Amino acid sequence: MGRSVSYPSDAVVAFRTLEIEDEDNWEWEYEYLVEEIIETARSTVPSLEPCDGWRGREDRILLRNAFADCGISAYCGLVAIWLAERDDGGYWDADAYHPRSGRAQRWLSQVASRFEATFGELRMIGQFSNGDAIFERKPVQMSS
Repeated sequence: MGRSVSYPSDAVVAFRTLEIEDEDNWEWEYEYLVEEIIETARSTVPSLEPCDGWRGREDRILLRNAFADCGISAYCGLVAIWLAERDDGGYWDADAYHPRSGRAQRWLSQVASRFEATFGELRMIGQFSNGDAIFERKPVQMSS
């Protein structure tokens, strides 16, 4: 079975590459990208607060608000920057008393296009049955 970059199911996902000229600098470049994502996401979506966590072994949570986690996943130079409904015990416990899931889905739909425009450099145009994905670069938007 093929392999591609991981991200949570039902997430809003923006793709980009992590281009590294010197493999010895991979960790530094990755952490620089993480800091850039945190800074940009917090200015784009002010309700996001720093959070250090993981969803499984591959999806790193960087930020969180009442409804969603914002994170990063990387594989072979391909990076998925994602925004997904929270999936932690505290969230679901609170949801049992004051339903949040519907509001979370509405909030995600409201910020999705801005999130993808802010972070996305690539667009997934297809995926093979073995899991390998095909991407194309998004056209550069010229400002007038």
